[in-house]
Amino acid sequence: MSSAGRPAITLALSKGRIFEETLPLLAAAGISVLEDPEKSRKLILPTSNPDLQVVLVRASDVPTYVQYGGADLGVTGLDTLIEHGGQGLYQPLDLQIAKCRVSVAVRSDFDYASAVRQGARLKVATKYVGIAREFFAAKGVHVDLIKLYGSMELAPLTGLADAIVDLVSTGGTLKANNLVEVERIMDISSRLVVNQAALKLKQEPIRHLIDVFQRTVTARSQ
Repeated sequence: MSSAGRPAITLALSKGRIFEETLPLLAAAGISVLEDPEKSRKLILPTSNPDLQVVLVRASDVPTYVQYGGADLGVTGLDTLIEHGGQGLYQPLDLQIAKCRVSVAVRSDFDYASAVRQGARLKVATKYVGIAREFFAAKGVHVDLIKLYGSMELAPLTGLADAIVDLVSTGGTLKANNLVEVERIMDISSRLVVNQAALKLKQEPIRHLIDVFQRTVTARSQ
């Protein structure tokens, strides 16, 4: 424990897939989270290691919490990390969890190939504005980007946008909403990010976690 009585290390996680797929990595270090975030209203969860606590934040906020010291380390998707910019973060490890992809999708009756080829100006809805802007700029396609935070599939169906740029896992949600994936922008997995000051001040316990995670990821890939 720290001198103030708080756990020495704070790990930022988001609820859902990243949280669930981080649990086996913590287990490899002999650590379990003592409360279920789906049943508890608490945003700070104790673990079986009194020197480690977990804070639950929005997925898009994990890099910010780590950057500014609200957490010592965190697990975040590459998509979120790119949009954040990664400033002030040490990024030691691709954890190879929560895998998916960032893709372009349109209505099944929309001729995307012709629109792109003919130099049409596309309206694209996404929360990944940086990724989308860079992707379409590299293709020489003019786009008007519309930032949304959820229910992305609705945008082409209501005429708000011609296309969306969003995370795709199985493609089931796209299919259910009569959308098709037309371009794959990048593959995504989750990264471990560490506050650079915390790495210096709390080097031993943080390095231990990094080493355990690294061994676990390596063992899985063999």
